[in-house]
Amino acid sequence: MNAKAPGTAQAPLAITMGDPAGIGPEIVVKAFRDAPDLARDAFVAGDVGCMRRAASLLAGPGLPALPIIEIDNPAEALALPPRCVPVLQVVSPVADIVLGQVSAAAGRAAGDAVTWAARAALSGSISAIVTAPLHKEALSAAGFDFPGHTELLQFEAARHLGRTVEDVPVRMMLANDELRTVLVSIHMSLRQAIEAVTFDGVLQTLRITHATLSGALGKAPRIAVAGLNPHAGEGGLFGTEEQAIIAPAIEAACAEGIVASGPYAPDTVFMRARRGEFDAVIAMYHDQGLIPVKYLGVEKGVNVTLGLPLVRTSPDHGTAFDLAGLGQADASSLIEAIRVARSLLRSA
Repeated sequence: MNAKAPGTAQAPLAITMGDPAGIGPEIVVKAFRDAPDLARDAFVAGDVGCMRRAASLLAGPGLPALPIIEIDNPAEALALPPRCVPVLQVVSPVADIVLGQVSAAAGRAAGDAVTWAARAALSGSISAIVTAPLHKEALSAAGFDFPGHTELLQFEAARHLGRTVEDVPVRMMLANDELRTVLVSIHMSLRQAIEAVTFDGVLQTLRITHATLSGALGKAPRIAVAGLNPHAGEGGLFGTEEQAIIAPAIEAACAEGIVASGPYAPDTVFMRARRGEFDAVIAMYHDQGLIPVKYLGVEKGVNVTLGLPLVRTSPDHGTAFDLAGLGQADASSLIEAIRVARSLLRSA
């Protein structure tokens, strides 16, 4: 996200339902049930029928189904009482979805909900977006030419601003109470990710991280940069990217007033950040940065998209098709994503 989102903190917050064949609708209902204060003034962008099915699945002895209230526009969510789930029908009604199975219909519903929410946030009618998980294979089967939420939102932001996608650079940050990591590259093969480690890419990541966290923390963040190779290249013995690319990008960032250091050995820098030495770590590729955060517990991890002209957060787990329909999915990460979105709005 950028320092200022186009919506306001008073506008309602939209939670997209995610892939209806996964756990998204269930954890959204649980969030409204278990965190009513956080969910106040929020609504679900998705399909009313899917949300009613999820509410019914979670009902049981002594636990009645949470009311699903269909609304006609986002503003109606502001007047509803807690412990009900306002839903705005923003997709075509979803029928014949089999829980736990990839389908183009489910992917279409999930993708259309995110597209609607992105456009609503960019126009200012909602304050922020919290996205429940979608399934990348289902999204592709539905004809979306994006590997995930991040790229879809980037496309919509560029379209709204009248720019090319390349002119709206975004980054993924995964964070919990102990660690923040920001990725130079996101959803691509490892071979492509290595090729994406460029001077401009690393410097751009440092700039975006500095801009976002300066607002969120109220101070310039201390940013550590991980190397690409084992032992950060060991002086060129295991690779030269650190010397030729990463270190010069760090030097350029420091010349701009960014508090950055490194490159550090990837196998120890995350531990140092967790101990409080750094406020964030720049990782060179997807798994290098996400494994440390997820190892600390997916129930508290939050995915934040940096660089967008809107606030977007998400839980750090996927659709969990194996749990869909069982009522066992943990909503903690989604609840934390709502909390972080509200926090980012306050600091914007």
